[in-house]
Amino acid sequence: MKKDFIVGLITGLIIMILVVILYIGSNNLVEYLNLSGIYLGNQQEQELEVEDKFNILVQYLDRYYYEEINTEDLIENAFKGMLEGIGDPYTVYYNEEEYRRLLESTEGVYSGIGVVVTYDEENSQIRVLSPFIGSPGEKAGLLPDDIILEVDGISVEGMNLEEAVGLITGEEGTEVVLTIYRESEEREMDFPIIRETIDIPTVESEMLENNIGYIQITDFDSVTYNQFMEALEGLEEQNQQGLILDLRNNPGGLLHIVEAIADEMLSEGLIVYTEDKHGNREELRSDGSRSFDKPLVVLINQYSASASEILAGAIKDHEVGTLVGTTTFGKGLVQRPFPVGDGSGLKLTVSKYFTPNGHYIQDVGIEPDVTVEVPEELRNQLTFERDEDVQLHKALEIINDQLN
Repeated sequence: MKKDFIVGLITGLIIMILVVILYIGSNNLVEYLNLSGIYLGNQQEQELEVEDKFNILVQYLDRYYYEEINTEDLIENAFKGMLEGIGDPYTVYYNEEEYRRLLESTEGVYSGIGVVVTYDEENSQIRVLSPFIGSPGEKAGLLPDDIILEVDGISVEGMNLEEAVGLITGEEGTEVVLTIYRESEEREMDFPIIRETIDIPTVESEMLENNIGYIQITDFDSVTYNQFMEALEGLEEQNQQGLILDLRNNPGGLLHIVEAIADEMLSEGLIVYTEDKHGNREELRSDGSRSFDKPLVVLINQYSASASEILAGAIKDHEVGTLVGTTTFGKGLVQRPFPVGDGSGLKLTVSKYFTPNGHYIQDVGIEPDVTVEVPEELRNQLTFERDEDVQLHKALEIINDQLN
């Protein structure tokens, strides 16, 4: 009797399942059971197009996630995550607002605190590379190598460079608080800073002793070439006998701008060349119509990066000047912005660049011809008193020796 009951029960269950399958279809059975709280585990695998898989994930989140989902944010972050998956901190997706700020930042005018930051790949940290002289960040006391921990109480851990910059920049007159860690003092510090419109003076110049000219380039923005030429011509009118070109703490900038400046300094020949993943080579050359034929010293340090390394490397390989200071940052990759069409955009690493003699400097940098270390107690200072600047003193000494 008991055995007949069990057989009957099993038979009834089988018939019920067959009826359900016929009624709702086999493809929907799993979903029907899942909605009933019955999970079957592994289902039959099938190939899915990327778009189909993405839509399925969104549907699961929309239906089952315990809180409401902002689909627009979800999609934007999916785009960001796709590019972050490459593992290159310089290849980034920008939403419309971020892409607008990116384009503005190369025009020499934007609203923020006037500080260039970089991504420390080894330690996954956002670090201050260089505050602009006279900027809100410099006046507040930020220094090169400060590690940014938080912006307005929001941790930047896990953020890419552009996300952190997006928090730091903002409307003129508003306040932002940066929490940093200063390794040299082994402590955290808060810096309240009022944002300003930053009209970046990328070039400063003056005449030093014995008619030795001095030009400092802090960035290579769209305004830099004209500012450089104005400074160079002004020093020539004062009968300069030699030139010190200061690229210390210069984080780089626009490739075509550094090309134009190099063209003013070099005789005919190669300035830099790039190679993409297909081996295509593109050369930037000086036409030789103008060149600098007086004693020249270039000051560099560990914060001289990218475009400033292109200029320093070209001058070194052409043997038209002497590099003084410490080994440069070591960024030998070229990025280009690409609009998507809806206001958003990408910045992609598109090629490697090489100095005229074929040196690839990524993570290596350019070594100076004459190494001059800054005293340890001054290494985190953005500027020095003239009598403390041992690198500048060495540059003056080298040029004076050539003039005598």
